[in-house]
Amino acid sequence: MNSRGKSVVLIGMMGAGKSSVGRCLQWRTKLALHDVDEIIASKLGLPIAQIFANHGEEKFRQAETEALCDLLGTNREIIATGGGIVLRNENVEILKRRAVVVWLDGDEETLFKRASRSGHRPLLQREHPRKAFAQLLQARRPLYAKVAHLRIDTSVLTDEEVAVAILTKVRNINSQMLSTIPATAP
Repeated sequence: MNSRGKSVVLIGMMGAGKSSVGRCLQWRTKLALHDVDEIIASKLGLPIAQIFANHGEEKFRQAETEALCDLLGTNREIIATGGGIVLRNENVEILKRRAVVVWLDGDEETLFKRASRSGHRPLLQREHPRKAFAQLLQARRPLYAKVAHLRIDTSVLTDEEVAVAILTKVRNINSQMLSTIPATAP
């Protein structure tokens, strides 16, 4: 899938489809899939909402950085991140250097509806969740744009269609890179 040997990392707002698209990519590529939130919950022995409640967002963000560093080793993998992975400059630098970063985006209304379905989103457990979501999205979009190599709008696509679009775009990027390399040594 990726001739440079880098993992594909899915970033984006909650509700963009990172986990479900990651499963589609795993099925199509046979690469390992890792969900950063699941790794953190397992490591700390608590659901994400309880980590936020018991230890605060900073503890969660530190665990997120540690998980990211552990995952982005030498193996090509698919990694689904939490929506706030881009909040730390350290994460942004790691992602830019060591992965093909795909930003799954969408229109605000669609993303909010999807994110609200589970009821387990700590950052939406507020008096006005819609307003909180809009503020988060507005603050994070420039951060996603800064780190992403690719952006795909998931608003009207199925998870499978998004996976196919990702694979096509990654192949195109790799083909362009390879075409700039001379066929023979000088």
